[in-house]
Amino acid sequence: MISSSADDSSNGIVRLVQNIDKVALLSGSIVSWLILPMMCALVYEVVARYFFNAPTIWAYDVTFITYGTFFMLGAAYTLQRNGHIRTDSFYTYWPVKRQGLVDTICYLVFFFPPLLIFLYVTWDYFLVSYMRGERSVTSPWLPPIWPLKGVLPLSCVLLLIQGVAELLRSIYAWRTGQQIPRYNPTPSDSELEEPPSA
Repeated sequence: MISSSADDSSNGIVRLVQNIDKVALLSGSIVSWLILPMMCALVYEVVARYFFNAPTIWAYDVTFITYGTFFMLGAAYTLQRNGHIRTDSFYTYWPVKRQGLVDTICYLVFFFPPLLIFLYVTWDYFLVSYMRGERSVTSPWLPPIWPLKGVLPLSCVLLLIQGVAELLRSIYAWRTGQQIPRYNPTPSDSELEEPPSA
């Protein structure tokens, strides 16, 4: 009876982690579309500037804002895909349980506290900018800059959500010696991707 209860809770954790992963996968697939307006603005600027000698005042700002948004909001997706840089000289050779323990400690000590501080600071930074209707003074176009500042706390929230999944994934690995597989982000199917072998 005890093993059945443990299996149920393990299955529940696996389902919970995989459901949380879907938030990062969805946000990543939505944010990925920002590459199109950025690319179009760059191409338009190059053609206008070098073929017609008519540079724009807005193309740089559009690419700056879309790339900043793309970069910041893509961080949770990158975390879900295990794509952030890791110094793994020793890590890859450790057993899964030790990897899970180290990851658990690192998430609790180095990931969540700074991210919560960053969320607190950036929320205030965004709120002040929004209340003032702040615009970019470095551009003759004067685009509103508060939406870009709003991306900062939003990216923190997405990272915190995915961080919970990664913490649960680490605890699961530490306790069971097994890794929770990650969903393959291919939209045509929902196959699970096997964890990398050590």
